[in-house]
This record gives sequence, C-alpha cells and structure tokens, in this order.
Amino acid sequence: MILSDAILKPLTFPLVISFVVMLVLILCSALVSGSEIAFFSLNPTQLKSLKSEKSTLSNLIINLLERPKRLLATILIANNFVNVAIVILSTYIIDAMFNLNNQVLAFTIQVVVVTSLLLILGEIMPKIYSAVNPDKFARIMARPLRTLVTVFYPLSSFLVKSSNLIDKRISNKGMQISMSELSEAIELTSDEDTPEEERKILKGIVKFGDIDVKEIMKSRVDVTAVDVSTTYSELLKIILDCGYSRIPTFEENFDNIAGILYVKDLLPHLDKGDDFEWQQLLRPAFFVPENKKINDLLQEFQKKKIHLSIVVDEYGGTSGIVTLEDIIEEIVGDISDEFDTEDDEVSYTKINDTTFLFDAKTLLNDFCKILEIDDKIFEDVKGDSETLAGLILEVEGKIPKPNEISKIKSFEFQVKKADHRRIEEILVKLL
Repeated sequence: MILSDAILKPLTFPLVISFVVMLVLILCSALVSGSEIAFFSLNPTQLKSLKSEKSTLSNLIINLLERPKRLLATILIANNFVNVAIVILSTYIIDAMFNLNNQVLAFTIQVVVVTSLLLILGEIMPKIYSAVNPDKFARIMARPLRTLVTVFYPLSSFLVKSSNLIDKRISNKGMQISMSELSEAIELTSDEDTPEEERKILKGIVKFGDIDVKEIMKSRVDVTAVDVSTTYSELLKIILDCGYSRIPTFEENFDNIAGILYVKDLLPHLDKGDDFEWQQLLRPAFFVPENKKINDLLQEFQKKKIHLSIVVDEYGGTSGIVTLEDIIEEIVGDISDEFDTEDDEVSYTKINDTTFLFDAKTLLNDFCKILEIDDKIFEDVKGDSETLAGLILEVEGKIPKPNEISKIKSFEFQVKKADHRRIEEILVKLL
C-alpha cells in the first residue's frame, strides 16, 4: 500500500543542494539551542574565571550576559527562524523525493521525520552537551551570537520591551505572599527530619519585618536606669547588682534621658572616689518610636554600631528600651548568657497541657511564641496593648478583681493576683 502511494523520484542536483542546506540548518539549530543552555548554565566560579581572563572572547561572553533578556530574545528568534526554514525546506525535499498521492501519508512522514530530527539533533543532544560543557560551548557561540544580536536587534528590542510591559502588569497585580501563607508553606515543606529549631528560625525570619519595636521592648518599669545625681559608689553598686553593660541615665525622671552609660568606660576609673564625675562618660542616647519596624532598627544598629535604643511614645515620653539582643532573639529564639537570670526570661508556669500561669507583664508576642499560636490572633481586640495585662484591660475596660474571668478568643484568662493599680498574675486556659 505504501509502495503504491509513495514512488521514489530520481535524485537531482537541486535535491542534493537541499539536503546539504537541511543539514546546515539542523546544525545551526543545534548550535543556537545549545547556546541557550550554555550561557545561562555558567556557574559563579566559571563567570569569575571568565572575568579574570581579560581576553576578547571572555569579555564578549560577559557583555552578552549583562543583557540576559536581549540575549535570550535573540536566541529564540534565531532558533525559530531556523526551525521554520527547516520545515519549509523539508516540505520541498519530500515533494521532490516522493510522488505521494496520499496527503495523510505525506503529512505523517513530514511530521514524524522532521520533528524527530529537530528534537533529537536540534534540541536534545546539543542541550545535553552544552549543559555538561557550558564554558566550552559558550566560547564557540560567543562571536556568532554577537552577530545575531546585531542582526535581530529591532525584533529583540520589541520582545524585550513587550516582556518588560508584561512583567510590570503582573507585578502591579500584587503577586505577593502573605506572612501567614509563608508560615504555612514552611510547615508544609518541613518534614519529620527538619529540626524544630530550624523551623522556628525560618518562621522568625518570615515575621521579622512585620514586628514593631513596641512588641519586643522592655517596659520602663522593668528597666534598670540611674539618675545623674547618683554618687559614684552607689553607681558601682547598681552596676554589680544588675549585671548590664549599658545603662540608661536620666535627669529627675525617666522621661528625661541624659544619655547611655557604657560600663566598659568606667574600667580605667574603678579606683576613683565619690567626687569622680562619671557623668562625663555618658554617650548620646538613640531614640526610636514605638511603631518602628525591628528590621529597620536592626539596620540602624548596624550603621550606627550601637546595641541599645530608647523607645519613646507619641508624646515623647519614654516607653522602655530595646536592645540588639531583643531583635536577634526574634529570629533565633532566647539567647542566655552567664549574666541572665530567671527574672530576665518570660515568667510562666505550665500546670498542664491546657493551663498556664503567666506574669501579667508578659508580652503578647512572647505569649504567642510559648503557646505556638499565630501572633496576630488578638490583633482585632488588643488595641494599643502589648502585654497580657494590657489585653485584659483593653477588653474589660477596668482592672479586674482577683479570680475574675475574661474569655477572649479561644482562651480563658483568670486574674490570680492584682491590686488597685495593676494586674500581676494571670491563669490562662485553652478552651
């Protein structure tokens, strides 16, 4: 049947020329296709080697890669032109070689033969070779591609501008992932072999840019600070008792910060008497607002080379302090050294799996970390409060009496200890 439908025609000179041109086109297709993989597979080490060579060929490769979109557009245009030419020429060759009466058979032969040649010789083999030898292949194709970039410059410019327009349209549609989605992605991609500490660090990095200074600061009532009128002997006693390396200093009250005392600056003066003017050693204080993001504050700490800042409220009053350690702990978790005491850590007692006794001044941020819940769970009810006591005061609108219960979200908060001024201890039950 096939022999009756396909009669081989005599070989002619134009047909031989067409075969030669076809082979050349397939070779061109292979070289162009392979160059796409070769140029974009160069690793940093190979690129560094090319830059250090200072040769004409290496400089040409680097120059082509400096405009990756134009290079890719040129490769795609050239490859498409070559492939179209192969398809057109293959049609002529099949018609010149065979006398096909069956159009379906003619179409099948052309599709199977041409597609196989293009895939195997023009795509798969050259790309496999160029992936293994990207540096060698890039050197072979550097000059031809430079010529093609010049030839196809108008078309490639149109493609690059079109792709830039599409990129802007897509980016303007807000293709962003929320913090909660990133956290869920971490949970989904983490398996049983993933250490818990690594998972916590990843989550800390995700939430890092969304935390305000107010959420992690040490409240003013818990800050160790000294008055500028303090005698030198009293100052040394305070330093020995607290164990801190940097101490805020104020005039009359804590809202009027005079500066920061670095304990190391006192080392040359340990033998001085009470008449020593230690106030001359104070360094300028760095003030930040409560709503400053901690990722921005970390950059300022790095730039100014400091470790402590004074947090102020909207009226200019001192709210507390925040240190470099406080910021780092948001990523890596609690950092303890030989000077830390239990009072420096979050004070709570686990009674059972659903009941906890917390210090009322525990930050909501720390509370959520301990119970491993979303840190935004109280966002719609907490108002400006940042502690457990503040949350209850915000919801109840008063200072509850001992044993009074407040149900907030999926938690039951029972005041265990309080006076007429503040709440001191809270019993938390998970509902």
